[in-house]
Amino acid sequence: MNPLDWTFPIGVTWLILFGIILARAGGTFLLGRLARKGIRKIERIDTIMSGPKYRKAEAMIERFGAPAIALSFLMIGVQTVLNLAAGTSGMSYRRYIPALVVGGSLWALIYSTVGLIGFKALATAYNAEPGLTVGLGACFALAIVGLVVGLKKKDEKPEHAANCSA
Repeated sequence: MNPLDWTFPIGVTWLILFGIILARAGGTFLLGRLARKGIRKIERIDTIMSGPKYRKAEAMIERFGAPAIALSFLMIGVQTVLNLAAGTSGMSYRRYIPALVVGGSLWALIYSTVGLIGFKALATAYNAEPGLTVGLGACFALAIVGLVVGLKKKDEKPEHAANCSA
């Protein structure tokens, strides 16, 4: 069931995607609540919860709470782990559910409008000029990697400079 092939109106597509995200993110949160109650004895779950991504997500939940959950739906790669961390850290339903609704609504809106249109545009470009599309995609990916590496180097303080100021 490929969303790119759906012929539904955007409103119906949004409702379907909203239902999917509520089930997926809410289920992940509930899994976290269960994990908090002792399911962590399962090796796979313990491995996930002991990892650096999970620890970082748990720290974000502790510091920022509901806004972190709502914004997680706009960030690729951290949504699931933040929802899991919200469950295991014992975030209250009163704080979690509004964050889930707000973030899930935004996620469904993006993917039912701009997201699907973007995928269609990319597919059309690839069908017209596959080499150019792949080349531009590679340049874009390299630019992002360069930006991330550059920002990490900028944030790191040289050890020599730290010792000189002491």
